Amino acid sequence: MAPLPPGIRFIVSFSRDQWYRAFIFILTFLLYASFHLSRKPISIVKGELHSYCTASYEGEVGFHSQSPKAGDTPAQQLPDNGTDCGWAPFDQDNFQQLLGALDYSFLCAYAVGMYLSGIIGERLPIRYYLTFGMVASGAFTALFGVGYFYNIHSFGFYVVTQIVNGLVQTTGWPSVVTCLGNWFGKGRRGLIMGVWNSHTSVGNILGSLIAGCWVSTCWGLSFVVPGAIVAAMGVVCFLFLIEHPKDVACSSSPAMHPESYENGTHRFRLQKQALTEERNKPLDPEMQCLLLSDGKRSGHQNHVVILPTDGGGGGIAAISFVGALKIPGVIEFSLCLLFAKLVSYTFLFWLPLYITNVDRLDVKKAGELSTLFDVGGIFGGILAGVISDRLEKRASTCGLMLLLAAPTLYVFSAISEMGLEATIAMLLLSGALVSGPYALITTAVSADLGTHKSLKGNSHALATVTAIIDGTGSVGAALGPLLAGLLSPSGWSNVFYMLVFADACALVFLLRLIHKELSCPGSATGNQALFKEH
Repeated sequence: MAPLPPGIRFIVSFSRDQWYRAFIFILTFLLYASFHLSRKPISIVKGELHSYCTASYEGEVGFHSQSPKAGDTPAQQLPDNGTDCGWAPFDQDNFQQLLGALDYSFLCAYAVGMYLSGIIGERLPIRYYLTFGMVASGAFTALFGVGYFYNIHSFGFYVVTQIVNGLVQTTGWPSVVTCLGNWFGKGRRGLIMGVWNSHTSVGNILGSLIAGCWVSTCWGLSFVVPGAIVAAMGVVCFLFLIEHPKDVACSSSPAMHPESYENGTHRFRLQKQALTEERNKPLDPEMQCLLLSDGKRSGHQNHVVILPTDGGGGGIAAISFVGALKIPGVIEFSLCLLFAKLVSYTFLFWLPLYITNVDRLDVKKAGELSTLFDVGGIFGGILAGVISDRLEKRASTCGLMLLLAAPTLYVFSAISEMGLEATIAMLLLSGALVSGPYALITTAVSADLGTHKSLKGNSHALATVTAIIDGTGSVGAALGPLLAGLLSPSGWSNVFYMLVFADACALVFLLRLIHKELSCPGSATGNQALFKEH
């Protein structure tokens, strides 16, 4: 018999369950990357909505960047001030406040909608809910670009478009995290979630590059094309997303599925043995620190969330908002994320314009250069996951990166004007330190808290807990770009002072959890989940 080809040996070396999990991992990665892809164009187009030009002696117009609309005759359509060739109403002196208001409209709607999205999402089929959100988001992203083709100059039109888009985009995060949680119930580790969370940076990079293709010639397409991509991914979601392993007869965990559908009796015995060993392991030190009030080992947990069911039928009820807040660590990590996301989203929405002003680059090149911040974010998220796995301390890992980020942001503001090389180096370093805690809290920490053992196996809680943490963070995401728009007219240095202060506040809210982690002895049990059952 001839030996199997290497490729076939590779395929058969993985079980059916593993292939399905890899498929869901990649699919949810691409789905949420498309959400971030559609959020990036507004930051790229800002420099074109307000682009400067000067009149020459011959009566012609010389542009720093091209006019917003091809075919216009700029010399005949200059605004009254004669020095601006932007797109009305963003061609006035208060353009920074108007652009900040656009960001605030989207992010404030996103923050408010996120609290409701988790509650709604855990009561509806994930596939339908996510598909609706992606198609609607694609439509309203494209609608913003339609304003270019129909020559719309109403500020209210763009604000309303941003508000509705922010609301429908809240369907994304709770849905993908819940789906991933269903498939990787026992496999959550900082490294895995850190790699998966790089979809944020990948989406930002692709959004910057796609929007930059048309920003100087036809900025409407900078929104229409990403909108079409999101809507198309919504169709892919409807056709291929599998919400739960049981839908395709795959196992999620030995405890929940005593039958071994396709792996045979021998593998089932191994699973039973692994489950017994898992239950006999000593208590994780982070479990002791974050769950027990005195940090000492106890035979029972001090915090148990009781979930009443309707009619005593034995079904598990969806967790309430107040019940989710009672889970130890939810409030602290939520408030920390508020300030961490404030810093991250200020860079997301204002970094290209900052680079344009400081380094004197055109809009397209500034957008391309801003992607280095997201490249650093990819490495920062993975690094945070690796460190938290090795130390088995989520809060301490976030605190360390926040502590290093504060002086880095200050140095960024000081040396970014020294040249392009300095800007590139600081973009990579700042991206890693700013995005690391943000990525860790929104993925591994949220998944750990959403499957907390005090919930007694209630899988419905994950969407609500995730929505609370990310919703609170989104409040900061709304405030950051708004404050940047208000402070930037007085100097970009004031914006960076605000970012350093926000970073320090994020660290303060983690101090109690960090103290509990550091006051506990180390563990010899190896690389364990943050909250493991005793």
